[in-house]
Amino acid sequence: MMRQAGRYMAVYRKLAEKYPSFRERSETTDLIVKISLQPWEAFRPDGVIIFSDILTPLPAFGVPFDIEEVRGPVIHSPIRDENALKALHTIDLEKLDFVGESLKILRHEVGDKAAVLGFVGAPWTIATYIVEGGTTRTYTTIKRMCHTSPHVLEALLSHLTEAITEYIVYQIKSGAHCIQIFDSWGGQLPPQMWERWSKPYIKQIVDAVRKRCPETPLVLYINGNGGLLERMKDVGVDVIGLDWTVDMADGRSRLGPEVSVQGNVDPAYLFSPLPALTDEIHRVVRCAGPRGHILNLGHGVLVGTPEEAVAHFFEVAKSFKFDEFFPQVTEESKLVV
Repeated sequence: MMRQAGRYMAVYRKLAEKYPSFRERSETTDLIVKISLQPWEAFRPDGVIIFSDILTPLPAFGVPFDIEEVRGPVIHSPIRDENALKALHTIDLEKLDFVGESLKILRHEVGDKAAVLGFVGAPWTIATYIVEGGTTRTYTTIKRMCHTSPHVLEALLSHLTEAITEYIVYQIKSGAHCIQIFDSWGGQLPPQMWERWSKPYIKQIVDAVRKRCPETPLVLYINGNGGLLERMKDVGVDVIGLDWTVDMADGRSRLGPEVSVQGNVDPAYLFSPLPALTDEIHRVVRCAGPRGHILNLGHGVLVGTPEEAVAHFFEVAKSFKFDEFFPQVTEESKLVV
């Protein structure tokens, strides 16, 4: 479940009171492990996601940042010209040893009972923070840069592509069974602009990781990806995440049978009566069909989500009777056996 650990859990809020700095919580091995395991201990999901952030690796390649209480991420020295590019350097994975150590411990803790999941931000999404200087609602600075300083943006994206590739491989070698790539702000681009400024760099990452870690599944999630599904198909990932604004049956039809999907229950359903949540989970599973679907939310768990609703989500998933929903497939499987 995306954003599986965090502020909706009482145990997390209690821990955050003791350690108020998000950077400390997400960059200290003991705290990362403890927080990552909180939902595992409470709900026993099929995946344990490392508690981290897509901006975590930035200082390791020359982009320091802070997280302020109200503003969120703040980058005091945005990169918007050639001179600013000089601050970038090859990623120093030793500065991210807390990520590697946490993944090793999590792998040991859950054994073969769950997959350990790592994640990264896609180059365009990371570049958005670096160019804008933090979170933005308009993306005007970086979108203008596509036309006024394309060579600077290309250099930045190329550097990020190399760094993110190395970071993915590092997570896999440290124990991650699977990696999700978040192009969170890719959906803010017109489709033809996404083709130009995001897709090629994601594809470079996927191709490079495929060569070095061919057995590791890769997932791509873009928030607001309804207009991009066909364009996402040939990036080369194993799974494409759908947000809740995409109809699951329509998404499956547009992507075709060769690509698996993840999603896409609206996180707001977790605020609904539990029977309504059950019905929605069943609807999504029916629409996804009998193969190649990872049940998940269509976005991260919302702050204030009732923990009993999260528990119910997992209970419904675990009690799912496959043969009742897809009896024909079950019979075909028996014949094959």
